[in-house]
Amino acid sequence: MTPSSTGTPAGSSLARLTLGAIGVVYGDIGTSPLYAMKESFFGPHPLATDQAHVFGILSLVFWSVMLVVSIKYVIFILRADNKGEGGSLALLALVDRVTQGTRLSGVVAILGIFAAALFYGDSMITPAISVLSAVEGLELATPHLSHAVEPITLAILLALFMFQRRGTARVGMLFGPIMVLWFLSLAAMGIMGIARQPTVLLALNPYYALQFFLLDGWTAFLALGSVVLAVTGAEALYADMGHFGRRPIRLAWFGFVLPALLLNYFGQGALLLESGPVDNPFFALAPGWALLPLIVLATLATVIASQAVITGAFSVTQQAILLGFLPRLRVLHTSSDERGQIYMPFINWSLAFFVALLVLGFHSSSNLASAYGIAVTGTMLIVTLMFAILMFKQWQGNRLLMGALVAVFLFVDLVYFLANAVKIPHGGWFPLVVGLFIFTMLVTWKRGRGLLFGRLRSEALPVDLFLKSGAKSAHRVPGTAVYMTGTSDGIPHAMMHNMKHNKVLHARNVLLTVAIADRPFVSRKERLEVRDLGQGFWRVFIHYGFMEHPDVPAALRLGEKHGLPFVPFETSYFLSRETIVPTSARPGMMLWREVLFAWMSRNANTAMEFFNLPTDRVVEVGCQIEI
Repeated sequence: MTPSSTGTPAGSSLARLTLGAIGVVYGDIGTSPLYAMKESFFGPHPLATDQAHVFGILSLVFWSVMLVVSIKYVIFILRADNKGEGGSLALLALVDRVTQGTRLSGVVAILGIFAAALFYGDSMITPAISVLSAVEGLELATPHLSHAVEPITLAILLALFMFQRRGTARVGMLFGPIMVLWFLSLAAMGIMGIARQPTVLLALNPYYALQFFLLDGWTAFLALGSVVLAVTGAEALYADMGHFGRRPIRLAWFGFVLPALLLNYFGQGALLLESGPVDNPFFALAPGWALLPLIVLATLATVIASQAVITGAFSVTQQAILLGFLPRLRVLHTSSDERGQIYMPFINWSLAFFVALLVLGFHSSSNLASAYGIAVTGTMLIVTLMFAILMFKQWQGNRLLMGALVAVFLFVDLVYFLANAVKIPHGGWFPLVVGLFIFTMLVTWKRGRGLLFGRLRSEALPVDLFLKSGAKSAHRVPGTAVYMTGTSDGIPHAMMHNMKHNKVLHARNVLLTVAIADRPFVSRKERLEVRDLGQGFWRVFIHYGFMEHPDVPAALRLGEKHGLPFVPFETSYFLSRETIVPTSARPGMMLWREVLFAWMSRNANTAMEFFNLPTDRVVEVGCQIEI
């Protein structure tokens, strides 16, 4: 199958979407000039600011941006869309589909889940390093305020996280124009620097990158750990594809963002050649009169970059919940028009807590840079591996050329990952610890739910047997009872307990399962699947994509055309509330994982709110289950 040709979401203006992509998609990579060159020359492995090193770093930055962002992500990875959606979990669902039943299936699942887990580390580090790097400009403008950098950073970040509950619809309207001004400023500053030292453009020649390695060897390899900061945020191109479409993202990159970034990097390089070592080459590139306005603009740009990854964390969490990797969490919709605009209080304040810890623990953007690269390069490497599997399994084309392309991508990603691996003792451990912890939670919940459903199926009474015996003898009362169950066969525990204690059945009984597809959206005509079992019983499946929010009452209203009458005020919803009892007596998971699963289950949000059930029509029936 050839990749989808979707360019822009239907009914959307190309110009509006392109402006939105500039404001949201490129917020992260757009703020990289604040710290990438600074860390390359004055980070853990400082370099001399002579021509060989400046040309070498600039050549590496240029070719890294072109290979990793322009060619790999913008041209190729964006073609691997899951019905228009991107991101590691969307790619996992896509690749899992073509590897089902093969030995690759398990490996792909582990890779995709770990990539999603690493994203949470990235979403903690990005706000901290971005806002810190912008506020640090105050040290140049007013040195006596250097002691206030951390408090100001924390105040800005606290305001950002407090704002999340109000939604991003209104402030999102400002993102595009602010980032356009930001990129124009980057380009203008870069042009001024290049005009003073135009020879810096010679660094476009890859010879200077090779010469840098021949000259410095191991030090040049270590420098890659800082050069990679120039491409951080490239993964956002893929993750945000569903919001803006492939064509606007490409147009914004090649027509506006890429030239502005490269001009600024080369302008900073020209400054270093002309002036030698400077404390902060980005802010030093600006004229004195523009320094304070630039600090304000940089702060706004970093807040936008932070907003993008926070919103991304909400989206990834919602996908993980619907795909069965996380328990239900409270989800609030912040826009009546855009279903994708959501707020998750638990995720928001968890991120806020860890971001504050990072600011207080690492103190500066330079220290945080050591923690940044490992999460990004790890995610990029995993995405390349999954993309390679998809390409060879599903795409048509010359296998030799595809193999050569994948080999280049893997080589670049692996080199950058190894260069960042040496920073693990100096802060790179943080995203790995976060990633491993989140990965453990994801796989534990997935496995635990599998064991739980297995137990429920094994103990459930077959529907046919129940209809022949219990259903005929039970007293019937008016109305409709909807029994929600995660298993697709057998009588739900809630119904059996209702029969046991109340000795009645409703006139109409619906055995309802919400099924999540491996694609982002399900069409209205596919939403409901209804089977009449006779004797007032129906088996109903409601289908949703992993980007949709389930609304059970709204879906049941579609049942009329299937012969299933639905009267909201005559319908009761019965939910099973399982209390997990960890035990080593049964085969399953290790005991500590069962304890973790039980804790996650106890703290999961109620199905009533998650499925948008009316609070006054819900009956919960509890039971204890050993796994």
